[in-house]
Amino acid sequence: MNKIAIYPGTFDPVTNGHIDLVQRTLKIFDEVIVAVAVSQKKKPLFTVEERISLIDESIRELKGAKSGIFSSLLVDYANSVKSIAIIRGLRVVSDFEYEFQMALMNRRLDANIETVFMMPSEEHTFLSSTLVKEVASFGGAVNGLVPEVVDKALREKFRKK
Repeated sequence: MNKIAIYPGTFDPVTNGHIDLVQRTLKIFDEVIVAVAVSQKKKPLFTVEERISLIDESIRELKGAKSGIFSSLLVDYANSVKSIAIIRGLRVVSDFEYEFQMALMNRRLDANIETVFMMPSEEHTFLSSTLVKEVASFGGAVNGLVPEVVDKALREKFRKK
């Protein structure tokens, strides 16, 4: 039986920090699903379909990695794909409080699904999708921070505005 983990988020857009966590998750689990949340609160720059396409292109060479979409409770989605773990990235100490609360709530909803906290590599610690979008919106270079396909998509998106 494959050990499956899900790595949920909005991924608007996916960054090299996200890809780093996917690669490192695959050292522990047989399969990781990069699960894109259909966010009701956030107003994403990219549509869900665009985000999935960017993720698929970015992880296509990572054996065991694939994408998915969810708009339900995370534990319900996890059960639907037979995941045993939820991967959460912690960049800075301030991430921990929110992530800890979410992990405890998810455990209350389903004690059979573990939350695994992972830190990104040092070069990605400062990186966030929000920061990448802000830099790109002003014409700043984000190459090296995001996969090439995302860099191109950001330039096209902000050229249209």
